[in-house]
Amino acid sequence: MLLGLLIIYFIGKWFYKLAEKHQQNKWLYAILGVVVYYAMTILGGLVVFLILMTAGTDERFEAPNIIAGLSGIPIGLLSMWGFHVILRKNWEANPKNSQSELLDNTDL
Repeated sequence: MLLGLLIIYFIGKWFYKLAEKHQQNKWLYAILGVVVYYAMTILGGLVVFLILMTAGTDERFEAPNIIAGLSGIPIGLLSMWGFHVILRKNWEANPKNSQSELLDNTDL
């Protein structure tokens, strides 16, 4: 339980700092980073579990469940890191202009 809270905190903080640096919605991307991690961890564990079950592992053992659950963690971390890299590169290539130019009537 405590480990899950620590994971949520550090992932959220990592994405929060990235969004803050690039002047984006900080809480949206902090929450989105955590959601990407958990969604891909569950999806990755499910895929590994299905592969183990179709490979003919014995259903009496709990090992496939444990292996599938633990193998989902690196998949979640890798996908979260990839999402972070995509956001960072996109925001660095297209910076948000902090001082938007306002239209005025002097040019009309």
